[in-house]
Amino acid sequence: MQRRSFLRPVVLLSLSLIVGGWSAWWSGNPSPVQDRSKTEHTVLAIVWYQAAGEFRALCYQAYNLARLRLDNHFLKNKSAKKRAVIVDIDETVLDNSPHAARLIKENASYPVLWNKWVDAAQAAAIPGAVEFLTYAVSKGADVFYISNRRVDQVDATVKNLAAAGFPQATATQMLFKDKESGKESRRQKVAQTHDIVLLMGDNLNDFSHVFEAKNVSDRFAEVDRLREEFGNKYIVLPNPIYGDWEGALYGYNYRISDEEKDAKRKGALKGF
Repeated sequence: MQRRSFLRPVVLLSLSLIVGGWSAWWSGNPSPVQDRSKTEHTVLAIVWYQAAGEFRALCYQAYNLARLRLDNHFLKNKSAKKRAVIVDIDETVLDNSPHAARLIKENASYPVLWNKWVDAAQAAAIPGAVEFLTYAVSKGADVFYISNRRVDQVDATVKNLAAAGFPQATATQMLFKDKESGKESRRQKVAQTHDIVLLMGDNLNDFSHVFEAKNVSDRFAEVDRLREEFGNKYIVLPNPIYGDWEGALYGYNYRISDEEKDAKRKGALKGF
């Protein structure tokens, strides 16, 4: 008797949950228990970044090509200025995927824990980066690290780069974000004293201001227009986790809701 009285509310509760879940699915509004992580859409990209041999191969390929281009430049070009190689930092020479993975566990999104991660100075080097930049310096080139990390993060970044074995890891070689995100003025500052041989980054904005704040189709058009530069003066590192390619989907308005972002990502899909 007691057992039946216990089962009855359990059965009713189960039916209620089933009906409620069906209603939510039918109406297109998932119930709270079906709510997905803020960063669930990045899981496969982060796993690829950390577990795919193809990722490492692409990084080595980029830096091997950079070495060939550097050698070719020294062989065929004379310059009154000292040569310079400009590199971005995040996902170009330093691997921040552990921070991205932590966000999955915390069900949070950038910039949560970013300052803590930078201050820890524990990011590993991207495969091939230390070797190439060390080679570039040995050939007589200077390395400039142009990053949109904040200027108050220079010291922690220098510590991280030095610990990872990067050459010229000093504050004088760091051009970080102060007031503007665009990097053009910082590139021009380097160009005043150096002949810029290579620019390396994971974001098109690392190469030229012409890519800034452009929508998807305009970014495509600019890439097509500058096709001869890629693999020549511009060398791209792989980053499927984040970047202006994603911002372009949102009209660079990262304040829209997670639901709106999800809809825009899916809206960009082209099927058959």
